[in-house]
Amino acid sequence: MGDISHSYGQDIDLSAGGDFLYVEDETQQHVIKRLLTAAGADLWSQTYGAGLGQFVGQPLNLISINNAILSQIYQEASVAQLPAPSITVTQQNTILVVNISYTDVTTGETQALSFSLGS
Repeated sequence: MGDISHSYGQDIDLSAGGDFLYVEDETQQHVIKRLLTAAGADLWSQTYGAGLGQFVGQPLNLISINNAILSQIYQEASVAQLPAPSITVTQQNTILVVNISYTDVTTGETQALSFSLGS
C-alpha cells in the first residue's frame, strides 16, 4: 500500500466519494515536505528541512534559497545528483514561486515540481 496523499498545510486528500487518495509520486511529496519543513524542526533529524517559508516577505535572495533547496533535495535518496536538479525561483509580490526539475533515480525520468509560498 502506498502513502496517503497529503497536501502540505492542509488535511489528508480525499476522493469525491470520501476515500483516501494515495500518492502518485512519493518522491515529490517527500521533497515538498522536506523543503517546507522549518530547518531543525524534526527532533530526530536536526538537519531535516529547508524552511523555505522563512524567505517569504523578505528581499529575494536567490543564492540562499537555491542553496537551501539543493542541500535538502540531495538528501532524498530518490533524487539523482547527476544531472543536477534545475531550480528556478521567482517572486510575485509576496509570493515565492518555486520550479524544480530533477531526475528520479528509480525511473530515470525527469520530474517537474512546482509550488508557491506566501499569500
